[in-house]
Amino acid sequence: MSHPSIGIHMLTKILASIAALIISILPAFATELVMVEQDGCAYCARWDAEISEIYPKTPEGKFAPLRRVDLHAPLPADLTFKGPVIFTPTFVLVEDGIEQGRIEGYAGDEMFWAMLTITLRDHSDFDVEAVHATQAPKP
Repeated sequence: MSHPSIGIHMLTKILASIAALIISILPAFATELVMVEQDGCAYCARWDAEISEIYPKTPEGKFAPLRRVDLHAPLPADLTFKGPVIFTPTFVLVEDGIEQGRIEGYAGDEMFWAMLTITLRDHSDFDVEAVHATQAPKP
């Protein structure tokens, strides 16, 4: 039979390792794409149908994970926007909770991806050219 203090010592080591892992992961999510939406928004529903399933699987979605915020709820304390959100959906690119750029509205999947590429290129360190180079068709 093992001594009880050995079990506590092992548990402490495991918890410390988990905490270190969580802390090491957090900076990876310093950039987020905040989707401001509201109930009954037809364009939000269209974005959900056309984009939401694939977004987290894309390089853009991995770089800036999606976070949803309700237009009528108080803005979470860890977010700072440069101005009010008027239209839904509005996609706000944030770095460490501070707005860097935004896309207002949703006019279809092609326009969304184009606007997101421009927003990421102009307001983050996302390497758009490297992503497109790796996705180029092979001859």
